[in-house]
Amino acid sequence: MNLSSHTAQQIREAFFGKNWTASSFKDHLGDVSWEQATTKIPSFNTIAALVYHVNYYMEAILMVFREGKLNASDRESFNHPPITSKEEWEAMVARMYKNVEAFAGEVEKLTNEQMAEDFWENKFGSLFRNIHGIVEHSHYHLGQIVFLKKMLAANNN
Repeated sequence: MNLSSHTAQQIREAFFGKNWTASSFKDHLGDVSWEQATTKIPSFNTIAALVYHVNYYMEAILMVFREGKLNASDRESFNHPPITSKEEWEAMVARMYKNVEAFAGEVEKLTNEQMAEDFWENKFGSLFRNIHGIVEHSHYHLGQIVFLKKMLAANNN
């Protein structure tokens, strides 16, 4: 198995399970209602904003893979459309999962040599660094989602 295959597996496991941390987006988002996802706890992002944010950067790198363009802005990365129904929440989560599969699929196509190449511009470091950054970033925000769920549950008791 080459580096790309290992990395693609790691991406899928972070979102769909069976990873080293025994914690995934699928595990923790499965029982989140749209009301919970959009409930604002002061000084924290909502669960929906975190899901959007994680997917935003994954979509940005997918665009680089597919179109050779990097079009992302940190200040836009939390600006998701309003969620006012179960269907809108489920569509947001489904979009992220669809992008996870597409992202992992693109990563699997890479050679070890390509993983060492610059991502977009030299200032961003290697493709390997940026792909693993997405995995780290996703785990970081998954931890926040887990805490938010616990806080929401505590507020309802």
